[in-house]
Amino acid sequence: MPASLATQPQPLARVQPARAGLFQRYATTLLTYLSFAVFVFIVLAPFYFILVSSVMPKDELFDVPPNYLPSVVTFDSYGQMAESVPFFTYFRNSLIFAIGSSALSVIAAGMAAYALARMRFPGSNIIYIALILSVALPQIAVLVPMFQTLQAVRLVNTHHGLIIMMSSLVLPFTIMTLVSFIKQVPAEIEEAAYIDGANTVQIILRVVLPLIRPALFTMFLINFIISWNELLYPLVFAHNVDVKTLSGGLTELTDPGSTYTKPWDMMSAMSVTMIIPVLLIILFGQRMIIAGLARGAVK
Repeated sequence: MPASLATQPQPLARVQPARAGLFQRYATTLLTYLSFAVFVFIVLAPFYFILVSSVMPKDELFDVPPNYLPSVVTFDSYGQMAESVPFFTYFRNSLIFAIGSSALSVIAAGMAAYALARMRFPGSNIIYIALILSVALPQIAVLVPMFQTLQAVRLVNTHHGLIIMMSSLVLPFTIMTLVSFIKQVPAEIEEAAYIDGANTVQIILRVVLPLIRPALFTMFLINFIISWNELLYPLVFAHNVDVKTLSGGLTELTDPGSTYTKPWDMMSAMSVTMIIPVLLIILFGQRMIIAGLARGAVK
């Protein structure tokens, strides 16, 4: 048999593994996209039903089988929601609460993080470990003593008390994140500033602060989202209309036609109005948030 005929099956043997590898690569890609699609559906489905429930006629909310699209789009639930509770007052209070808590926590955490990252003093490691452990402490465990403390200093039913309480909740995580950022700033830059005659305050304001500004802004956005969605503290420490937030207003919505059922249409409408500010922050600040956390997580 000629040598040329003996060598003909070899290219076919090479083609079969190549096709198998190509099929396996496409199957892996398809499985990845399918898993991602299932994940997106699970995450977005509740938001879709909330949005649809807010613009669907009330008599269609509990139809069996359920309606996935409203027969008529109506915004009556938004008007009824604004009449049932002082919506604009609660919206203003939520802004004051979220912005104040975020600003106070970032300012306090920035100073504490610089001390823990740059200064060595007795007990600094113990303080840092205590901050890490405090993240795992449930809110309900300290709710009663914190309420008694605020009541003793007359800060219950005040914006100041709510802001202080919320700042204490997000402070440990903010400090830990900013410590990672500050440690990435080369200490030689600060030493050069000391040699040039700058004091500690000037170094913090003119050297360290500009370098960690993205981290401060990132933590401000994250703390704003956490504070905006907070329910427990506003529900416990705010009883007056002038202090209550939107999250607490959800519990006040009542159905004028029934004593035992909740007005799901109005609750959906208020939920949509609460989601919009957070959605805008995530859409316009997602790159900075992800980049900031990724940069602070790797030293």
